[in-house]
Parts: sequence; C-alpha cells; structure tokens
Amino acid sequence: MVTPTDSTLRLSADREVCVGAGQCVRAAPDLFDQDDDGLVVVLRADVPTEASTGARTAADWCPSGAVTAHEPS
Repeated sequence: MVTPTDSTLRLSADREVCVGAGQCVRAAPDLFDQDDDGLVVVLRADVPTEASTGARTAADWCPSGAVTAHEPS
C-alpha cells in the first residue's frame, strides 16, 4: 500500500484537453489508461517513488499538455 510519504508526485489530467494520442499509456501503463473514446484515465493519482520517471515522461510526451505531474501539496 502506498502512503502519502511514499508518493513523490501527483498526477492530473484534463480530459477536455486530451486528444487521445495515448502517449501517457505508452510511457506509464501502470498509471494511465484510455476510455472507450480514447481519452486519458488516471489510474493512480498519487505516484509511488518507483514510478516517478514514467509519470514525468508521460507528462512530457503528452502532445496536448493534458497530463501534468506535480509535487503533492
């Protein structure tokens, strides 16, 4: 189980901006999926330390900027 102290990043996705490219799923399939319309679905908003590279890559690869990875507040 992931506790708040195990999380280095928090993910968010704006489905209104998502274009369904699927780059987030390619970068971090354990953190993202796509619905039947191809839009992003965040599977895990609190990113465990070991998945932080994939989370950052997903945000970087997102062509529409719909995915963001930020420090938890």
